[in-house]
This record gives sequence, structure tokens and C-alpha cells, in this order.
Amino acid sequence: MQIEITKQSEKDFRFLLSRLSHEIRNPVTLINSELQLMASSHPELCSYRQWDSLMDNLEYVKELLKELSDFSHAQTVTLVPVNPAEFLTTVLSCQKNTLDYLGIRLEIHVEHTSSPVFLDRIKMRQVIFNLIKNSCEAINQPGGKIIVNLTPADSGICICIKDNGCGMTHKQTENIFHPFITYKPEGTGLGLAVTAEIISAHHGQIKVSSTPGQGSAFYIYLPASPE
Repeated sequence: MQIEITKQSEKDFRFLLSRLSHEIRNPVTLINSELQLMASSHPELCSYRQWDSLMDNLEYVKELLKELSDFSHAQTVTLVPVNPAEFLTTVLSCQKNTLDYLGIRLEIHVEHTSSPVFLDRIKMRQVIFNLIKNSCEAINQPGGKIIVNLTPADSGICICIKDNGCGMTHKQTENIFHPFITYKPEGTGLGLAVTAEIISAHHGQIKVSSTPGQGSAFYIYLPASPE
């Protein structure tokens, strides 16, 4: 049986997802606060092996709730004209210290464009951070490198984020933008789904090219016009 997904049903689903994550976040926050109070009153609790496992699982739930919220709001954007070269350079400068600490070299190649591109600055910053984070997690050997290119493309721009990490198979790349699909031991399967949703809301496209053992490249295509 084929189920037709209408815009209204998708909207209802996102609203339900948003309400659900919001309602769960409140008791989770309360549990976290109470555990912190217990630890301050009884420091010996922190020495128990189960305590570390409990806190790790709680952090995972908090991260999952955050990404559920991000996914439910990913299609809501406020587009403003932005100089893409300046924007990308500023966003990447925030990541440099983290990459230096991880021993990952960052290369940036930016071609200046003659006209601005309409972006939601907050949401697109989240896209870049998600992809950089994804590249960092894929690099598990010395000599890690991430290359970011900005070039004009088809009345818009193309941002390419490429790494020399573990790479993916063709079958994996077919599914990575679907919600709850992950190939990482502790992944939520929502980071790249949120990324794809945000780019779709910008009337853009995201594509991936990857080779196992050699790395991956994500290509973001964004139009110059908001329509």
C-alpha cells in the first residue's frame, strides 16, 4: 500500500515532532539537574561505573532531542542577501581552533562572486558546522585534511567540503540524507537529514561523492535568487 504524503501531513508531522521533543526535553532537563545536585551532595556517586554510563546516555538523549527539534524547524528560514565569501570565511574561522586541536588541516579556497546570495545566516552556519563535524568524525588517521571550496555555479554558488577520511560505499551515500540513517556507532542519524532539509528550504541541492578509504566530498548548490 502506498501512502501519499501531502504538504499538510508533512507539516502536521513536523509540528508533532516539535511538540514531542519539547515535552520530553523538560523532564530530561529536570533529571539532569537533579543528578547534578545528587553528585554535589554525594561525590562518591561519580566514582561508580554506572554513573558515567548514566550521564553518557543522558547526554545522548539531550543531543537527540536537540536534533529532533532542529529537524522539525529546518524548513523555516529567513533569507537575507549575504556576501558568500565573507560569510563562509567567518564561519570557518570559528572552526579553526577546534581543527587545530584535532590535528586536522583546513584549506580554504574562495572565489569572490559579483552578487550576494540569499541565505538564512543561522541555518546555513548550522549546515557548515554539521558537515565539518561529519568530516572530523570520518578522519581517524594522522594527516587529516578538510578542503573547503567556494565557486560560482549556475547563477549561484557551490560550496564543496571535502575530507580525506574513511569514505563511504555507494549504498551508504544513497541513504545518508534520510532521517535516522547512520553508520556511526553513536550517531543519531539526524545531522545530515537536518542539513539536507535546510538546503532544500534555500531552494538548493546537496550532493555527495565518496570512495571508501579515500574520503568524501559534499557539494552544496545554492541559487542567487531566493525564488
